[in-house]
Amino acid sequence: MVATSRPGRRTNLALLVLLTGAFVTGWLAFAVGAAPGARAVAVLHGVLALGILVLAPWKSAIVRRGLRRRRPHTVAVMFTLLLALSIVAGVVHSTLGPLEVGGVSALAVHVASAVAAVLLAVAHVLRRPQRVRRGDLSRRTALRTLALGGTATLAYAALSSLTSVAGLPGARRRETGSYEMGSGDPSAMPVTQWFTDDVPVLDPAAYVLRIERTGRPERQVSHAELLTAATTTRAAVLDCTGGWWAEQTWRGVPLDVVLGPLAGGSIVVHSVTGYTRRFPPDDAAGLMLATHLGDAPLSAGHGGPVRLVAPGRRGFWWVKWVDRVSVDDRPSWAQSPFPLQ
Repeated sequence: MVATSRPGRRTNLALLVLLTGAFVTGWLAFAVGAAPGARAVAVLHGVLALGILVLAPWKSAIVRRGLRRRRPHTVAVMFTLLLALSIVAGVVHSTLGPLEVGGVSALAVHVASAVAAVLLAVAHVLRRPQRVRRGDLSRRTALRTLALGGTATLAYAALSSLTSVAGLPGARRRETGSYEMGSGDPSAMPVTQWFTDDVPVLDPAAYVLRIERTGRPERQVSHAELLTAATTTRAAVLDCTGGWWAEQTWRGVPLDVVLGPLAGGSIVVHSVTGYTRRFPPDDAAGLMLATHLGDAPLSAGHGGPVRLVAPGRRGFWWVKWVDRVSVDDRPSWAQSPFPLQ
């Protein structure tokens, strides 16, 4: 599957499988928080990416043959460069830490170049499909696949060992791949938000939280009322898909206290920016509307006056600037895995 004496179609098929697997596991790694499989997903993502590097000598021979032919090869060259940039940026982030150049992190470069490479790969496959043939499903193919997987796994283990022995920052990453930043020190915790959001500045004195439930009149809760009820303190880890995590102490009101008993449907937490996330009713006791970070009221950058604290979930579930919480009949999975706005 990985190569023959004349590299070609099977190498392309193997590359397509690895690229698809790396892309899927990359997004899955963004989705999982403190789930038991988080480490396994991150490791598999790394192994698949290094598997692409293992195939590089055979793929380079294919590219060289293509360059000798008189036909446009711009897409192939761009794809190769983007794929190489993505892998290099990923290795840099996983070993040297959350480095930035001009405000752009290595992780952001890794993700952006991977998405662009996948789009080019899809366009190429649609133009020149790579179909599996009966001869591809053979014992020899299975042995070559095992050899490719074993080589990529050994490369990942060697890189991990080198990172650990050299004492590089990558040896201290969380199971999700994130680096610790500002735990116990809110002023040192990064201020980030979803890429479509800007930080709004809200007046706490004018703030009103709306509570909506089907068949019941809307309730409105002022910021002063929330502060009076905000007596619950919890330590929770905010693990951002931007590549960092921080454990902080949050104070606020558990969502089940705000909503009361729930029989079904799902909870929708809405931001003043239009950003929303949907949760199952059983999560209500673990979720909290926070008014304080540490001993101080939430700043605008960290989601003030009120934000959601969602322990065990990645940062994009921690809705900032909450202005409405509603309960409706739709299930919690009736939403995009990642926010679309």
